[in-house]
Order: sequence, then structure tokens, then C-alpha cells
Amino acid sequence: MAKANDTRVTEFILLGFPDRPELQATFFLLFLVIYLITLMGNLGMIALIRMDSQLHTPMYFFLSHLSLVDACNSSVVIPKMLVNFLVDSKAISSISCAAQMYFFVFFATTDLLLLSVMAYDRYVAVCNPLLYTAVMSPRVCAQLVAGSYACSTVSSMIHTCFTFSMSFCGSNVISHFFCDIPPLLALSCSDTSINEMLLFILGSTEAAISLLIILVSYLYILAAILQIRSAKGRRKAFSTCTSHLTVVTMLYGSLSFMYLRPSSSYALDQDMGVSVFYTVLIPMLNPLIYSLRNTEVRDALRRVIGRKIFTHLM
Repeated sequence: MAKANDTRVTEFILLGFPDRPELQATFFLLFLVIYLITLMGNLGMIALIRMDSQLHTPMYFFLSHLSLVDACNSSVVIPKMLVNFLVDSKAISSISCAAQMYFFVFFATTDLLLLSVMAYDRYVAVCNPLLYTAVMSPRVCAQLVAGSYACSTVSSMIHTCFTFSMSFCGSNVISHFFCDIPPLLALSCSDTSINEMLLFILGSTEAAISLLIILVSYLYILAAILQIRSAKGRRKAFSTCTSHLTVVTMLYGSLSFMYLRPSSSYALDQDMGVSVFYTVLIPMLNPLIYSLRNTEVRDALRRVIGRKIFTHLM
């Protein structure tokens, strides 16, 4: 571990939450429960979609990939956090830190892109229902998902390479619970102006394009819904979008606060709370939102459970 300016840092210390030993066990149990709920919820959603043929539609194809991304994103951050609650040494090698950053940015970017793809899917379903199966063909759906993963790969590679091309020659204590970009920029002894500009331009471009697709899609959806004469029909049409809108609002609000600002305004307590929200809580809440607010998912769950009970009785 390096303190002198002429020695390069080879490992970092994840400071994590405030060092209060009496709360470490409580934090461990709390985040362990959240992590298990996240895995069960998201992997359960994937299994349900695969098992129920009525959910074999483009909307649920995209939802299954969103659930996979949420489960993976949590697995990038939370296990290391849990280990740090139990051990005195909270060190992470620079290679492991770079890997954690790469996969976190990859899955977070994929999350944004999949949400925009899902908004486009809802636009086609509501505004062009007769052409829905032709426009959202299996090939097109696969291409949209593959494109999301490809763009995320490029984005995460750029951010990781630029961040770890900086010099870390002073303190090696990261004021965070995982290797994220803003706290590492604050830690570097290099000129971070280019990195900050890259983070803002690339991050805001990705978010702006994704958000623009979502906003335009929902403007057309709203216009189409208002033309429906039946109140019941309007409610039914809008009910297919409420879960998606809820997830979009939560994710974009927290990510915008965290990344679309200079690193000079980084504040440990405030930003750590926001980071916990989008890295830990949102992946846990997403399957709950889509299941509790979606009658098709609830009906599919009843059908699957009914088949299991029937098979067991036979």
C-alpha cells in the first residue's frame, strides 16, 4: 500500500460504511437478506417467464434480460460488501477493483438501454397493435438485446481504461463500498479533467438517448391512450406501462444525481445513500414492482403453482 508520491498503488481499501463495529453484524444480515431476495426475485422472474408459455412475448423476453442484469449487477457489488462487514482487512487489488468497475458499468449501462428497448416495445404494442408481432419479431428482439450488450461493453471498457490509466500515488482509501468512478477520480493524483469530461459526455449521451427514446415512446403512448373512448380500455392500456415507468423514474433519478455532476461535489454520506439505492435496492424492487403491478405475471405465477400442485398430487 503506497503513501509516497513516487510509489504506485497496487491495492485499495474500501472504506465502506461508517466504521462502527457494533453495527457490522446488523449491516451484514440486512444486506444478506436483501441480496437473497434480489436473487430469488430476479431468478424467479426468469424461471417464471421460461416456464409459462403465455409470457413468451417480446415484453417478457426483455424483462427476463432485465432481471438477469439486475441479478448480475447485485452480484458484482454485494458479495464483496458482505465480506468486508466480517473482516478487518477491506483491501481489494487494483485488478479486482478494475474488474468490479468494468462489470458494474457494463450491467448499469445495459439496464438503461434495456429500459429504452422496453419503452419502444410498449409503444409498438399500444400504438401499432396489429403490426406488433411483425415489428417485434424474435429476430428483432434478439438484435435489440444484443445491441444493448454490445454498447454496454464498449462503454464499460472506455470508462475502465480511462479511469485506471490515471495515477493513484497517494492515499489508497476509497470512500465507498465498491469501486465506482467518482470516488476513484477524487482519489487520483492525476489531472482528472479529461476523465470528468468523458464521464459527463459519455454518461449523459447514453442517458439522454435512452431517456429520449423513453419520453418519445410514452408521448405517443399517451396520445394513443387518450383516443380510447372507454375508460376501462384506457386503464388496461396504461396498466401495461406503469411498472416500466416506475422503474425508469427510480433508476434515472438516482443515476443522474450520482454521475452527471463534477467529482468536486462528491459527498460520502449523501452519495453512499444514493449508491445503495441504485445498486442494492432497485435490483431487489424491480421484480416486486413487475409482479405486484402486473396481472399477467400474477396469473402466470398462479398457473405455474397450480401445475406444480397438480403434478405433485398425481
